[in-house]
Amino acid sequence: MPIATLSPSALRLRVDPDALGFADTSELLDLPLPWIGQERAGQAARFGLAIDQPDYHLFVLGEAGSGRTTLMHQMVQRVAATRPVPPDLVYLHDFEVPEHPRALRLPAGEGRQLRQLMGELAKTLQTQIPKRLLAPDFKVGADRVESTAQAEEDRAFAELSAFAEARRFGLLRDQAREGLGRDQGHMVFTRRDEAGEPLTAAKAMTLSPAERAAIDADEEALRAEIGRFMERSRARELATHEALTTLRRQAIKPLLEHELQAIRGALRKQIKDSVKLGRYLDQVQQQVLDNLALFEAGEASDEEVRVASLLELLTRLRVNVAVDHHDSAGAPVIADDNPVFRSLFGSIEYETENDVLVTDFSRIRAGSLLKAHGGFLLLHLQDLLADPAVWEKLRRFLRTGRLQIEEPGMVFAPISAVALQPEAVDVDVKIVLIASVEDYYRVQEGDPDVARRFRCKVDFAERFTATDASRNATGIFVAHACRRMGLPHFTAAAVAVLIEASHREAQDQTRQSAIFARTEALVMESAAVAHARGAARVDAADVQAAIQAGIHRHDHPEQQLQDSIADGERLIDVQGECIGQVNGLTVVDLGDHRFGFPVRVTASTHAGEEGLLNIEREVELSGPIHDKGVLILQSHLSALFGHIAPLALNAAVVFEQEYSGVEGDSASCAEFYALLSGLAGLPLRQGIAVTGAINQAGEMLPVGGVNEKIEGWFRSCERLGLDGRQGVLIPQRNRRHLMLSPALVDAVAQGRFHIHTAERAGEGLELLTGRPYGSLGPGGYPAGSVLGQAQRTLQAYRRACQAVGEPRASASYSRARKPTLLRHPRRSR
Repeated sequence: MPIATLSPSALRLRVDPDALGFADTSELLDLPLPWIGQERAGQAARFGLAIDQPDYHLFVLGEAGSGRTTLMHQMVQRVAATRPVPPDLVYLHDFEVPEHPRALRLPAGEGRQLRQLMGELAKTLQTQIPKRLLAPDFKVGADRVESTAQAEEDRAFAELSAFAEARRFGLLRDQAREGLGRDQGHMVFTRRDEAGEPLTAAKAMTLSPAERAAIDADEEALRAEIGRFMERSRARELATHEALTTLRRQAIKPLLEHELQAIRGALRKQIKDSVKLGRYLDQVQQQVLDNLALFEAGEASDEEVRVASLLELLTRLRVNVAVDHHDSAGAPVIADDNPVFRSLFGSIEYETENDVLVTDFSRIRAGSLLKAHGGFLLLHLQDLLADPAVWEKLRRFLRTGRLQIEEPGMVFAPISAVALQPEAVDVDVKIVLIASVEDYYRVQEGDPDVARRFRCKVDFAERFTATDASRNATGIFVAHACRRMGLPHFTAAAVAVLIEASHREAQDQTRQSAIFARTEALVMESAAVAHARGAARVDAADVQAAIQAGIHRHDHPEQQLQDSIADGERLIDVQGECIGQVNGLTVVDLGDHRFGFPVRVTASTHAGEEGLLNIEREVELSGPIHDKGVLILQSHLSALFGHIAPLALNAAVVFEQEYSGVEGDSASCAEFYALLSGLAGLPLRQGIAVTGAINQAGEMLPVGGVNEKIEGWFRSCERLGLDGRQGVLIPQRNRRHLMLSPALVDAVAQGRFHIHTAERAGEGLELLTGRPYGSLGPGGYPAGSVLGQAQRTLQAYRRACQAVGEPRASASYSRARKPTLLRHPRRSR
């Protein structure tokens, strides 16, 4: 197929505003926002959200700005609205094992209700128990128990006194300690003489040894009897205490049972943890009954301790509602944009008390995972990978489905701490993990155990095939963006320019870019231009002005390079002809701005045995793709002249004044042209810049950044002077990628610049040299062709080498590699 020169209509897609079907975007506000160009991702997302099986979490991958987060959030919210409201989660004090608080799930709203009911119970107990214990019926019963006990005590003491009198001892009870419930271990007994007077020491000295022995025996018998009395007294005291305790319990138990039954009755819904709740309420009843004494006022000296103990008991009756769904509708949707350990998995708060970190069940806080139980949790993979502790904890959760709240930093606390290990709970949540394509495959390779938990892959496309429906959907997107941000609406002509900008972003006349964040940014900037001129609607001119203003804000590095060409610092010829020299095109990607730029490619050849030398590779300024391109070039060159092998050739190819390195294979055609020009001794047109890769069969392959390359060369020609013969040569397969600037299209329409396409590299060489490329015949290539001229030179090189000695087996083309010149490249297309 011969060289084709493209018409202006082929250089840019024009979107007809009239074909969009609306006058301005205000007409589209009532239409729902579709997943523009993401039908595959939408189907995958609906499947993953609908399937209710383990390990079917969603892995959403795509470029930032593709709508992956916003669209997934919207879909998840719609699905969640149809799901039932999950239960509340509360933590309760475990009276048997205080360091292991109980976790309890209750129907939505009943967690708050239980907290309120238990709070009311504590108030009721505080007020009603003292009243019950001061009630007349209780006082009568208590007095009866105490009086009965006192009577038994008095009777036993009378018997003891009689026992002492029979042995002539006087017995006195310590009155300061006398009475029920007091220490009765102090009794005084005195020996009396026959006259009934106390036996003094002087009188005792007058007694005979037999009398003193009898007195000692009587005293010993009395002491034994007193001991028996004290033991029976203590038993009576315990029995009395138990009787009073039983009386108290009998008085208070009906109150407790009534209040706890009211709590059970208030929580009417059937719950999974009903047995656990019942066991807890039984513990509450037992604890209150065991500590009824705390509700009665006592001695003033002990009152402060009693009140503190009572408050501690009542505090343990509180309910910690960790997850509350009392006002929820549907399943929860949690988007955690800062998934640090505490916010994601929950935490336990501590406070310092006497240089000890203390805590209790009321300081347990739920994290995003617990809050998302029964629903959905949206996370960004990059945030998780930034913290190894978070990633490891998430791995364990995905494996077990159970979550244990813990404070990992407490292991390294500078002071001792009270340990707390809340009960682990099962968590039923569907995780939506958002990531880039690179991070997705990094996890697939580095952590396959986690990757297999995410069996549903939702892949957001970077671009999609443009249709009438997708263009209309773009208008709907603009309408919704204007309403959301309070911007003036866009005319159909303005939307048409936005769509064309989307095609330019996608570098394709048949596809639009799916990175709608850039479209949204352009919407805001265009609205600002329209606002500055006081317009009520954004028109096409406003969008064009916003595009140009954005370029102007970022193109300072490009202008510096163009100035260096205009000033003669960088050597670029845009007119005339030269042997072994051609203008290649590169793309410089600065992240916020991409632009094309010409670079001179030169080649030199002479007789020798070294083959093809890629200078960039030798000085380590080329990447592997560029090196590969040069190796392919040398393979094609060897195939062209295999009939005269071995070749006797030394050749060097270099990018002039290029010091920052090159990568990509789109300059391999330019290198091929410079090399053949040097071999054939035929000059190349300097006004025609070249971009394109070459394969081993000599076909031109499409390259990336074709629009930026053409525009960069056009600007250089403008700066140095357009003569009407300049242009570019690109692969024919790049035709549909053309979305050139209106200024360049106008220059082509006026005949000041030209875009040429070719399918094979040889066709391009005919354009650059004005000579036929040549076809191999029985006698080699025709003498007047480019390949014929190169063949004659190679034969001369061979004779020259033979004249000085037999050349080695051709080492020819073995030292090259790489082509395009995409600096900091994104992938060439």
